[in-house]
Amino acid sequence: MHPVTVSETIGIPRDEVFEYLADIANHSEFTDHYLKDFRLTRENSYGLGAGARFKVKARGNRFPWGDATFIEVKAPERIVERGSGGKFNRVKTLGTFDLEALSNTSTKVSFTFESNPPKITDKFLESLGARGHIKRQNGKAMRRLRAILEDGERRGTRATVAGGPRKAASQYRF
Repeated sequence: MHPVTVSETIGIPRDEVFEYLADIANHSEFTDHYLKDFRLTRENSYGLGAGARFKVKARGNRFPWGDATFIEVKAPERIVERGSGGKFNRVKTLGTFDLEALSNTSTKVSFTFESNPPKITDKFLESLGARGHIKRQNGKAMRRLRAILEDGERRGTRATVAGGPRKAASQYRF
């Protein structure tokens, strides 16, 4: 799929927006309308290497599971996530958050999403409306992000590591 870009202007400083977005556990708050069962892939959810696994809610989606991992975190202007989804996780995806400071109190956040389906069947399934669906869902996610950061609204829940709280290895008793 060719890149799909959505943007939103948020009325808070760029550093604060970056700090929020650099923690992948926060992403479930503004994307939970189309990404369900959000689970972290490691305990540290902030910065380079942080990742999550989720279920993509879409009509007719037979292979809903996908994942994303931060591969570039350049403070305070850019976050790049690489992921995969589809059948056997063979469709590679790339998402990029670009943050541009418009003034000391506002930030333009742009999110670009692209995918690379390897097989003709994956390309065909994507051609049945995936581009429009992704653009609508990411546009809504950006509006929700603005509401959360500007108004302090908490819509979704923060993601956690699957399996519950962790204990240090020294506390385990045989």
